[in-house]
Amino acid sequence: MSEVLYQIMGRHRVEPLPERKPSWLKVKAPGGPNYIRLKQMMRELDLHSVCEEAHCPNVGECWEHGTATFMILGDVCTRNCAYCAVAHGRPPKYDIAEPGRVAQAIAEMNLQHAVITSVDRDDLPDFGAYIFAETIRQIHACVPECSVEVLVPDFQGNEDSIRAVLEARPEIYNHNTETVPRLYKKARPGGKYRRVMEIFRLAKRIAPDIPTKTGMILGMGETNEEVVEVMKDLRDVDVDILTLGQYLRPSDSHIALDRYVTPQEFRELYEIGMSLGFRHVESSPLVRSSYHAWEQVQAAGV
Repeated sequence: MSEVLYQIMGRHRVEPLPERKPSWLKVKAPGGPNYIRLKQMMRELDLHSVCEEAHCPNVGECWEHGTATFMILGDVCTRNCAYCAVAHGRPPKYDIAEPGRVAQAIAEMNLQHAVITSVDRDDLPDFGAYIFAETIRQIHACVPECSVEVLVPDFQGNEDSIRAVLEARPEIYNHNTETVPRLYKKARPGGKYRRVMEIFRLAKRIAPDIPTKTGMILGMGETNEEVVEVMKDLRDVDVDILTLGQYLRPSDSHIALDRYVTPQEFRELYEIGMSLGFRHVESSPLVRSSYHAWEQVQAAGV
């Protein structure tokens, strides 16, 4: 491990960014038959997907595979993270019938693994935990063979909200770390790095048998040394699954792109992560939190 660590420590941009994206970030535009079918289904059931709202580069591949990440509790976030493409402002009242529609869509799609996420809902007393828990329960009741991964907001660290979701028994409890502590104020002003670590500590105390997962996006100004320190912190709170991917700037109003992390660097970070004891690490430029989620479930032994 020491040799790999030495190879990547402190790498940072020293030359201007290229005018065009590197070849390893180019993907085929979505438009296959399964993509069209799923997009139509989402509209008919009045559902949202983070695949679309966050401009995910993998939407074509995942939807052709028959996998989608459902975004519940509306499509307007109460926070304004500097890297995120999801709209922010005052959300409308949430739809109490939404969990049933999500379960219906998953049944019609015949999914074996479903990912459920949401915007931040700091306007709600429970921060949206009830709707998460009810969505898990309805999926399990409607499609018992389908495993459920939740990618939750931080619920402001509220233990009752975290407990409510975990007691609904998702197969994976996921909350994204996103970046290194030094960049939190700039990139994620509504979040707190230490709160993230406490969330995972709480989750393991409440439901030690439920695997925990987190993700980071690289290229916002962090160094690889800082990334490795975060990885160590995550292992200290017993996080099981880690995803690492390249930050892609949604617009000129978002945080500037600092560098393109090379596939070799992602490979080296993968090796470090596995040596630190994660059950599974998904690390490459196009990785997002739910990218290849169905494979992560198998690799982690869920």
